[in-house]
Formats: sequence, structure tokens, C-alpha cells
Amino acid sequence: MRAADAPTRPAKQLLHLVFGGELKSLEDVEFADLSELDIVGIYPNYAEAYQAWRGVAQRTVDNAHMRYFIVHVHRLLDPSAADPSAADPSAADPSAADPSAAAPPGS
Repeated sequence: MRAADAPTRPAKQLLHLVFGGELKSLEDVEFADLSELDIVGIYPNYAEAYQAWRGVAQRTVDNAHMRYFIVHVHRLLDPSAADPSAADPSAADPSAADPSAAAPPGS
């Protein structure tokens, strides 16, 4: 059997959580009201999580205290996994791993 004939396996799920809320101050990541956190969703890969993060961050750009984050849930579920940069391209780019660091103020 040739490689082209081999059945393809679905990509491994690399779960990512997108959430955010209003910060108490711009100097620290402490939310003003935990009951008001916006859980945007859980996504099967970084690319989809990044799209969701970008959309919600752009909608809240006028509020400098509103911040959204991407959490690499798959790393929390399996911390003993091999090199995460092999499976998750964002691991090689620190600004991609924390888009809030590269985002415009207020995202």
C-alpha cells in the first residue's frame, strides 16, 4: 500500500480556551469581576482559537481595560507530552502563544 492510499487520521485535538474580561488596572492581570468573565469558547486548534480571540478583541478595542486571552488547555491536560512546538506552531513564537502581548492596547 502506498502512502497516498493510506487512510488519513484526523488531526490531534489541541484544545484552546478563549476568555476575557475587564481588568482592574492595566499593570496587572486581575479581573474586576470574576462573575462577568466572558467565556468565548473552546476550540480544537490554535488557528481557530486565534480567529475567535481576534474577533472579540477587535470588538472591545475601545475599552483599554478589556482583555482576552488564549489558554493552551491541551498543555494543562497533558503536561508530560513531548515538545509542544512540534504539534503547536504557536509554541515557537512567544507573541503567538500570548496574543495579548502582541495585541493593540484594549484588546
